[in-house]
Amino acid sequence: MIKYILKRLMYILLALFVIVTATFFLLRVAPGNPFASERNFPPQIEEKLNETYGLNNPWYIQYKDYLIDAATFDFGESMKYKARSTNDMIAEGFPVSLTLGIEAMLLAIGFGVLIGVVAALYHNRFPDYLATTFAVLGISVPSFILAGLMQYFLAYKLQLFPISGWKGFTYSILPALAIAFSHMGFIAKLTRSSMLEQNNSDYVKMARAKGLGKWTVVFRHTLRNALLPVVTYLGPLTAGVVTGSFIVEQIFAVPGLGKHFVQSITNRDYTVVMGTTVFYAIILLFAVFIVDILYSVIDPRIRLKGAKK
Repeated sequence: MIKYILKRLMYILLALFVIVTATFFLLRVAPGNPFASERNFPPQIEEKLNETYGLNNPWYIQYKDYLIDAATFDFGESMKYKARSTNDMIAEGFPVSLTLGIEAMLLAIGFGVLIGVVAALYHNRFPDYLATTFAVLGISVPSFILAGLMQYFLAYKLQLFPISGWKGFTYSILPALAIAFSHMGFIAKLTRSSMLEQNNSDYVKMARAKGLGKWTVVFRHTLRNALLPVVTYLGPLTAGVVTGSFIVEQIFAVPGLGKHFVQSITNRDYTVVMGTTVFYAIILLFAVFIVDILYSVIDPRIRLKGAKK
């Protein structure tokens, strides 16, 4: 296990290096600069700003400085917001995005698994058809369209929820649902398929032959093995929740890190773009790493590569 963990950590570091390098060069080859949108900007001041932020240095010097800053998690000052560092913006926005993301993941996993289990238990009956329809709709409708629809009908027309902002738990419900809905449908389909496969296995038939009830068989035997595909999906789910929150946070005016990320791309704010990219990359890579470790916890029959045999 230790050997496997060390090996995966090395892969994470390699992946981070590739992401950091790709982000740096993609921003540098893109046309424009962080100060191109300014009006009546004297050339002398622009030259001074380029010198201050090191934009006049050769690309290899900028690349070396950026690698050092990324390794020390010091992402520098924002080029568009006076006296604001990227680290401060991450510290300010990430707790909000984390709260929204955790809520969306709990909704997606909880309701997705429940809907999938119900659909499998009532296979080819009305609950199954209803759950399948819900799952297909969830997968088909993008989160930003669903966000706008919920904002209009549930918040504006029915006034059941706040339209936008972040002043309490009720403000997080609609954006969390908008992010979770598509993932909920995918998890429901995964759980349904896996449950149907497990229901035809010998150990489930034996449990039923012993007279165990339907839900007893589900919770004691079937569900644990059926959750393996769902655990596999946790890595992509984390990525989907993170990237899905970018636009949803903008729609609902949520002051999360996604808002800063989108604005920094629009403003060509190099330090904020690269800092938030590295930060999100670390989160996603470690999420996939944790998912791999969870395999052996849920099903001891799975042996991690590199573990003792």
